[in-house]
Amino acid sequence: MADPRDLQSQLGYHFRDPELLRLALTHPSVAHEQGVPIQHNQRLEFLGDAVLQLILTRELYRNFPAFDEGPLTKARAKLVNRRSLAEKGRSLGLGNYLILSHGEEIHGGRDRPSTLADAFEAVLGAIFIDGGFDAASAFLSGLFQDALGELSVIPILENPKGELQEFLQARSAEAPEYRVVSASGPDHDRVFECTVRHAGVELARGVGKSKKAAESEAALAALTRLRKESSTEP
Repeated sequence: MADPRDLQSQLGYHFRDPELLRLALTHPSVAHEQGVPIQHNQRLEFLGDAVLQLILTRELYRNFPAFDEGPLTKARAKLVNRRSLAEKGRSLGLGNYLILSHGEEIHGGRDRPSTLADAFEAVLGAIFIDGGFDAASAFLSGLFQDALGELSVIPILENPKGELQEFLQARSAEAPEYRVVSASGPDHDRVFECTVRHAGVELARGVGKSKKAAESEAALAALTRLRKESSTEP
């Protein structure tokens, strides 16, 4: 096991109280193996989970003003699923610094995804206690910067047509109407352009390799426009 103090450079944060970091890296199996009361990282993991949710929720709220609760919740779930957190823990090399029981060690605990995800949240909780909200936020922003950037390019919505219909139904019982306005290119590489209209008004257009894809793009463009307009209404 590597010295936990050496991990601080990798984290980009140096603890005023290094024992907090040691606690964040102490797996519960240590207490179970020794059969005596030993502090481990589950409490810090509990705290870190809440800090993670709050900081990333704030970032999503700031970065995506056109989206309401549904898409923001989906985006957050994509960012903080257990696989994602395990990857973050692995990228920081947390497995090399974990304090494990002998049994956990020989059964591959240092690379177990659930263990790495828990340790990542515990380390975040330790940084929050040691340095406060700003320190925890700075730590996360670097790790999730690329993922947040990808969300700004890749549509968050899994079903743009369904969500557009839900959005419009809150205002009117009339359903959106999709029309293919053009199709171009050879048979093996067709490109379709589609409009989406509501109450006789064209909301947006979309282009895709199939009619379905073009309709989805049109729905996404319409949703983006409508949500921006609704966010600026007095």
